[in-house]
Amino acid sequence: MSSRNNNRRIKTNSAELYKSFFDKRGVRRIQQYMTPKVFPLSTGQAISISFERHIWKTGDRYYKLASTYYGNPAYWWLIAWYNQKPTEAHIMFGDIIYIPLPFEKIMGFYQSNMGR
Repeated sequence: MSSRNNNRRIKTNSAELYKSFFDKRGVRRIQQYMTPKVFPLSTGQAISISFERHIWKTGDRYYKLASTYYGNPAYWWLIAWYNQKPTEAHIMFGDIIYIPLPFEKIMGFYQSNMGR
């Protein structure tokens, strides 16, 4: 299975702005993942998948839902991306969250929607 970082560019940062940060760590530069551009599903993609509805309640976390539905908590971000709610702070108790399925299909759509 692939990571959400597989297709991200890596940039070397040696900006003077971070000189004291670099000095404290004994380095001259760091490598950083570039912020990805990820677009929502197209209408055609959206109608071709199924999903489970989940009413958000006390104790819910994206990683717990990913563990339950995908068998791996590391894929919490697929649920966040699909719902266009990047963090759990964007969800209110009682909100309906959609869990996109099947995993392989939604992962494929995510990868094809990066940087379109």
